[in-house]
Amino acid sequence: MSDTSKKVVVFDYGFGNVRSAERALAHVGADVEITRDFDRAMNADGLLVPGVGAFSACMKGLREARGDWIVGRRLAGGRPVMGICVGMQILFERGIEHGVETEGLDEWPGTVGPLQAPVVPHMGWNTVEAPADSELFAGLDADARYYFVHSYAVHDWSLEVTNPKIRAPRVTWTTHGEPFVAAVENGALWATQFHPEKSGDAGAQLLTNWIGTL
Repeated sequence: MSDTSKKVVVFDYGFGNVRSAERALAHVGADVEITRDFDRAMNADGLLVPGVGAFSACMKGLREARGDWIVGRRLAGGRPVMGICVGMQILFERGIEHGVETEGLDEWPGTVGPLQAPVVPHMGWNTVEAPADSELFAGLDADARYYFVHSYAVHDWSLEVTNPKIRAPRVTWTTHGEPFVAAVENGALWATQFHPEKSGDAGAQLLTNWIGTL
């Protein structure tokens, strides 16, 4: 591994396919480590937070591993963090599953709620609508497809930036029954509802784009 490789920690808090994320990141040239070690997670060039299963269980596991504190501290210092699937959902204000409301990390306003679609879960390949100036989707065709597995989603984006010196978040959407947020680029914090590590060449390009910003 080259000394110039970017160090990425896949945060291991018990929820997420950390091995597939590790393989995908290593494939595109990152120096990857799976750990919940506080110092390593804080000092890495990039922190990737995976997530599968229930919003409430992921939040409980993340807090027990001090991941909430790590994410907050990294972002306060402008250190890159990327969330995947439920690892994206927990970045929002709250999640509601089966009528139970759970507090999220509240990095973004908004609620994660049930996906209203003829077939749930949304499982399989889908296209997205990314902003023209997206860095995350740079070099990817509009008809590129990404792999989704989820029953809950964020249906509204309400964060507004009024300071002209601060770049407005770039929000990518997709549709399965109804429109929902597929990805967000907001300063040092990026996230995807789909699984880039399971999205073939398109996912590899997307991870390459993220690593290029570290």
